[in-house]
Amino acid sequence: MKRILSLKQWTAALILFTCFSAATLFGYLYTHVDARFEAFAEDFFLEELQANPIHFHYSVDDPSVYHIDETQLTLPVYHAGDAANEIYALSLLSEKLEKYDPGRLSDENRYLYRLLCSYIDCIKDTAAYPYFADPLSPSSGAPSELPILLAEYRFDTVEDVELYLNILTQIPEYFDGLLVYEHEKADAGLFMADTTADKVIRQCSDLMDPEQLEANTHFLEITFDQRLQNLTDQGIITPEAALSYQSRNNRLLTTVVAPAYEYLADELTLLKGSGGEICGLAHYPGGREYYTALLHLRTGSGRGIYEIKQLLYQDLTANYKALRNLLENDDTLRAELIRGESLLPEMSPENVLDYLEDSIEQEYPAIPSDDSDTPIRCTVKYVDDSLEPYTAPAFYMTPPIDNVLNNTIYINAPDTPDDLSLFTTLAHEGYPGHLYQTVYSQRFRNQAGTSPLRSVLYYGGYVEGWAMYAEFSSYDYAIALAGNEHPEAANYYYACRLDRQIQLALYSLLDISIHYDGASFRDVYMIFASLGSSDTDTIAAIYSYIAEEPCNYPKYYLGYLEITELKKQAAKIWYNNNQTSAARDHSAYDTIVEDPEFLYYFHSFLLEKGPADFDTLAKVLSGAR
Repeated sequence: MKRILSLKQWTAALILFTCFSAATLFGYLYTHVDARFEAFAEDFFLEELQANPIHFHYSVDDPSVYHIDETQLTLPVYHAGDAANEIYALSLLSEKLEKYDPGRLSDENRYLYRLLCSYIDCIKDTAAYPYFADPLSPSSGAPSELPILLAEYRFDTVEDVELYLNILTQIPEYFDGLLVYEHEKADAGLFMADTTADKVIRQCSDLMDPEQLEANTHFLEITFDQRLQNLTDQGIITPEAALSYQSRNNRLLTTVVAPAYEYLADELTLLKGSGGEICGLAHYPGGREYYTALLHLRTGSGRGIYEIKQLLYQDLTANYKALRNLLENDDTLRAELIRGESLLPEMSPENVLDYLEDSIEQEYPAIPSDDSDTPIRCTVKYVDDSLEPYTAPAFYMTPPIDNVLNNTIYINAPDTPDDLSLFTTLAHEGYPGHLYQTVYSQRFRNQAGTSPLRSVLYYGGYVEGWAMYAEFSSYDYAIALAGNEHPEAANYYYACRLDRQIQLALYSLLDISIHYDGASFRDVYMIFASLGSSDTDTIAAIYSYIAEEPCNYPKYYLGYLEITELKKQAAKIWYNNNQTSAARDHSAYDTIVEDPEFLYYFHSFLLEKGPADFDTLAKVLSGAR
């Protein structure tokens, strides 16, 4: 018998259906916004990933995961007007991003949205000044960076060898594009100073030494042969194929790459005279504004110039007073610093890394394990002699985002002449520095299923600030390692650390003085003279480096100070949240920030939420959505 619902039952059913439909629609709308934003983030990620075949090869171990044909990627070639058009492209990207309502995104997507907004805005601010950048900088430009990237280009298959050789054929066109940009810089009155051009010209000649190429002793020939040997040992290629590849590589280096470097040097020689004397950005129209934008981008700090100066000056003053007090209370310390005491046991770089990895266990969380439980490996190499004058004291080669097992650290031997400098450098590059931070953060993101776009957004202030933070913490590990045999190590290493901090704070302040305040070489010389240093050549070298590499020192040291400020913020928030108002003792904060348990959780927060800009990290720490 057919049952007929009453009016009351129909009304209840209708209300239930309406509520169900509304809940379903509400859930769909939220899910749909997340899906669209995730598709946008993936497209952005893939576009960034494919912009440069060398960077792609470093970033991805298995291209098939992203359905990318690596053979179709080519080196980016600059064309006339590209720099001026970048601001328009970034504005379009911002417009796409603004279409998403962050309030309707999941917590993870809302965080990525916040990062992207800040990241793109910072890049837009610098792109508004298209001809201030210098891709041929003698310290960090393409001529010196490219050989290192080529020497470390990974060979896992025969296809990788072919890709590498194909990239060599593209270098002349890549350099031609850079020269187009340099001509535009010259037309804008912003070409590099003649002394800087001379450095790049000399660099081109040194890096592609014709005698080494002729004798087959060039490091790009030697490293190529070593990688081929690995493939031969694994049975991937035959000895005969290896010889054929060696011949092709030597021929391309001699007939394609070396002439490209020579042509670059010739063109820069012709452009000499287009720029003025070496000086800071403040001396150019728009230079102060560009520097302010660049400082924000490079450091991730949202502070104004005056506030940054104050933070740096307060740190410099505090450390100077601490060092002075230390010297006044220890009669032997000054002589020990002059001698450069060797107090650590003799250790290989690998031994140092092992010691550091074990030493950080109490204050830093363990790197998340993967399914295979394969240990993280690290190879320490020394920079080739020809690259020593042009590379940093050390650098870490970031592994692919989908395979962080194999890591490489390069050491520049002349810049690590003693046991302490090697120890702290390996802490900076290895544990708990770049290697540890990179591998931990990547493993964490992979396991949490976060967007891979997080892995390609570069936050220099966070990354280098963390490495400086790790380096300074390593002085305590060095004191522990020196142990009972050298009780004087505590004061000595503390003094070394203070000296290092004073130097970096001073150079960061000089960076602002030169590029924002317009300090001349004479101004800088007078600053050093007031500190008791009057070596003209040394001061000239410091002035030139800072003038050629704006924001480099602040990227490291201001990044470090921002992390210490975050640590203070975390101590206050977490301590206050766990104490009654009557029990709160604000003087206890200084004790808390050194507590191993607090450090463990603070480091976990930084590793899992970073890399990021410091304003975003501070908001997350305070609980702001």
